[in-house]
Amino acid sequence: MKKVAKVLSLVLILVLTVGCFAACGKKDEAAQGKVLNIYCWNEEFKERVEKLYPGYTKDSSDSSKGKIGDVTVVWNITPNANNAYQNALDEALRKQKDAKADDKVDLFLIEADYALKYVEPSVSMSLADLGINVSKDLANQYKYTQDVVTDSKGNLKGASWQGCPAGLIYRTDIAEKVLGSSDVDIVQKAVKDWASFEATAAKMKEAGYAMVAGFDDSFRVFSNNVSSAWVDADKNVVVDKRIWDWVDQTKKFTDNGYNLKDSLWGEGPWKQGFFMDGTTFCYFGPAWFIDFCMNCDQPNSVGDAGKWHITVGPEGFFWGGTWVCAATGTDNSELVKDIILKMTADTDILVKLAQTFSDFVNDKPAMEKLAADSSIGNKYLGGQNLYGVLAEGANKISIKYASAYDQGCNENFQACMKEYFLGNATLDEAIEAFKVKIKTVYPDLKTDKIGR
Repeated sequence: MKKVAKVLSLVLILVLTVGCFAACGKKDEAAQGKVLNIYCWNEEFKERVEKLYPGYTKDSSDSSKGKIGDVTVVWNITPNANNAYQNALDEALRKQKDAKADDKVDLFLIEADYALKYVEPSVSMSLADLGINVSKDLANQYKYTQDVVTDSKGNLKGASWQGCPAGLIYRTDIAEKVLGSSDVDIVQKAVKDWASFEATAAKMKEAGYAMVAGFDDSFRVFSNNVSSAWVDADKNVVVDKRIWDWVDQTKKFTDNGYNLKDSLWGEGPWKQGFFMDGTTFCYFGPAWFIDFCMNCDQPNSVGDAGKWHITVGPEGFFWGGTWVCAATGTDNSELVKDIILKMTADTDILVKLAQTFSDFVNDKPAMEKLAADSSIGNKYLGGQNLYGVLAEGANKISIKYASAYDQGCNENFQACMKEYFLGNATLDEAIEAFKVKIKTVYPDLKTDKIGR
């Protein structure tokens, strides 16, 4: 009888244990939320998830929603203009702790210019805490894309489906007239460094063309290759030598007529350069710049005629990119993890993404495969396969000197220097104006060290 009782006891313990495991499993499943809130500033990521994430279905009655299994996906989209997106995201994250389950932020997107604002604080989760093995699961990504979203403790706090290495995009018809050839290797020799770039600018001016359209076309090439951050450890704003190099070159280009005295995104000469009657020889940009900014499908555009090519240019650099972050407090951690892995680290999906959307994707094997495919050619680049050129630059990019103040410093410095370029202010007056703007935007920063 004792043996029977002992056996029955063991059976009872086993039943209770199994029941506990089953209940715990159900409890864990229940802990995952039924609404996935994604915060972003446009439909770029949404379009890619809708097209390529396995099992995603659109809501036919509401374009801001979708379904993944029994989870409702809600796209909270606020445009970037006037900092509206960051303001909306900040407000939602401030309420995160006390928000109802269905209202919690689960995923949010950020850009490089303000990444550290969300990477350093605890508002974003370490990917390791999601159960992602960074060295294994994300091994194929370009290192610089991870550097952008790594905090001061070495934690990776986000991932991107795209790399945004950039190059020099030039008019082939102008190259043939002025340089005698539009061949990529020939043009690259003419712009291989900044001295060569300036010499070619003089040739362009003599032939009746502008090397670049505006003051800030080349700014990011210089700012990506600085040797110090905008803000030092003591919160002093410091202007790096490479930024002053940009100032000197741009002032020379403006005075010599090598540019058209316009600004980035300008509706005048800057935009006009994309069309057949434009006189701008080159722009600096990544793959998205060609597809989203150059008006290539507009009538009489140069892109529509396929008269652009891309080469590496004087220095490697990147421009932009979008990173996906998991919000601390998400109640959909398993789904968030899966979205990040599939949309930023699944080679097969990323190959399809590149083929569908012409993105330069954040996966070395995917880009190597596409760069070697002779059947791939961008129609705006006259059939040129741009992936090989961009991949060459991507491997050289290094992010060493980022700060949480980069966006404000970059934008305000360019705005103040524009007055100097135009002759409306002396250099000293432009510097003083920059100091005032910085103290307005970032009252905690010191401006005494700003200067040459």
